[in-house]
Amino acid sequence: MKIVNLSEENSILNSFLREIRDVEIQNDSMRFRRNIERIGEIMAYEISKELDYKTVTIQTPNSEAAQSLPADDIVLGTILRAGLPLHTGFHNYFDRADNAFVSAFRKYTSENEFDVIVEYLASPRLDGKTLILVDPMLATGISADLSYRAMLSKGTPAKTILACVIASQQAVDYVIQHFPEETILYCAAIDPILNEHAYIVPGLGDAGDLCFGEKE
Repeated sequence: MKIVNLSEENSILNSFLREIRDVEIQNDSMRFRRNIERIGEIMAYEISKELDYKTVTIQTPNSEAAQSLPADDIVLGTILRAGLPLHTGFHNYFDRADNAFVSAFRKYTSENEFDVIVEYLASPRLDGKTLILVDPMLATGISADLSYRAMLSKGTPAKTILACVIASQQAVDYVIQHFPEETILYCAAIDPILNEHAYIVPGLGDAGDLCFGEKE
């Protein structure tokens, strides 16, 4: 599996990562959502380099010109609810993509133990398409795995790209073991550990709550 950690190279991405991690700046939920969206835009640009391309001829006001354009039939999949701003960033760039949505949430059985429940799926057919599955926080990898398997009920994609803002090393290892070998994983950052509640450390907290407010 190909693993791409975008924070290994210096870029403007690091400024947005800093802001979404900063507890003071996190108080501005609008800025938090926008920064997640901007990270999605940067990641979409980087992921565009993984696509297949075809050359087409276009007519300019003065002559014809050859242009290389993406040939992949893309489906953008996201895990509700935290994934919505990241999905928007990707959709700003892949604006002709189809879209898929799946709900996955933690149902706690004790203070530190939980099951991941998948309840909702809306997706086009995936056969032969490029699935880009986005989720801001890849903590354990279980939600991404179950969401992906739910989406396979709509067909088998030709390519699968998993994209997250922050992943734990544990989740990266999990994805390597449970996703197809040809899957590509893009991360804006990979953090070293999970705490006793299975939240990424240093991480940023609960992305869904920071985007949309605390839930009961």
